[in-house]
Amino acid sequence: MSDERAGCGGRHPRGAGADSRCRRLRALDSVLRGAARLSVIEPEVDGLGELVGTGAVCFDIGAAYGMYSFSLARLVGTAGEVHSFEPQRKPYRILAAGARLAGVRNMRVDHAALGNRPGTRVLTVPTRFGFPIHGHAHVSDDVLVPGEGGLFRGKRSVPSETFSVDRIRHARGLSRIDFMKIDVEGYEPSVLEGAEETLENCRPKILLEIEERHLARYGTDPEKITGWLSDLGYGAHVRHGGEWEPVERVTGWKRNYLFTARTT
Repeated sequence: MSDERAGCGGRHPRGAGADSRCRRLRALDSVLRGAARLSVIEPEVDGLGELVGTGAVCFDIGAAYGMYSFSLARLVGTAGEVHSFEPQRKPYRILAAGARLAGVRNMRVDHAALGNRPGTRVLTVPTRFGFPIHGHAHVSDDVLVPGEGGLFRGKRSVPSETFSVDRIRHARGLSRIDFMKIDVEGYEPSVLEGAEETLENCRPKILLEIEERHLARYGTDPEKITGWLSDLGYGAHVRHGGEWEPVERVTGWKRNYLFTARTT
């Protein structure tokens, strides 16, 4: 697994250079949250501060260009950690370079996918006019019902090193994980399966993309994934009107759902 570790949020920032890096991270986070409030990017970014505090350990799974990672890095501070996973080479390189430029010392960026078991998976990246459509890339090994139809004319197949959340947690000596964001184009159930021990022992908050069209390619649906989490003692919420509101079921008007462990 290749990874990049970058320098604000480090335990021992030094001098004006460190202060400058911290200012860059704060500015980037401010821009992201402002964009979220205007719905330019996912509005859930603006609600992270209610979920994550100083010292938290966070996993950003399907990190892409770091829309969540950078805000998480600022929120967890010098005592916290952000572990970002992105299997696509271009988004990974851009995220890793951005972390270095911003001086984010509490973020580790891994060029890898997460699933239910370690190994090598094949990532299918749709193309249009020869250009990759990174936002629709997905693990193709376990696909039961090919999707996208005629939406994209071409595709590329890319091998991706794959790990599980539980294996990563043990390998890195993490006693806990406090928050996980998972956006992997329908492969979310596999990621959760590989995190079952972590869910039972650490009870992290989970921000999960749930879209029926993506889940269908793997032979599952929103009801199955929410039912599985409910059996583990998790309840669902959505971001609405600047607040996290509890919901009973998945609807078509939201794609990101926050799951938190029930207290009773």
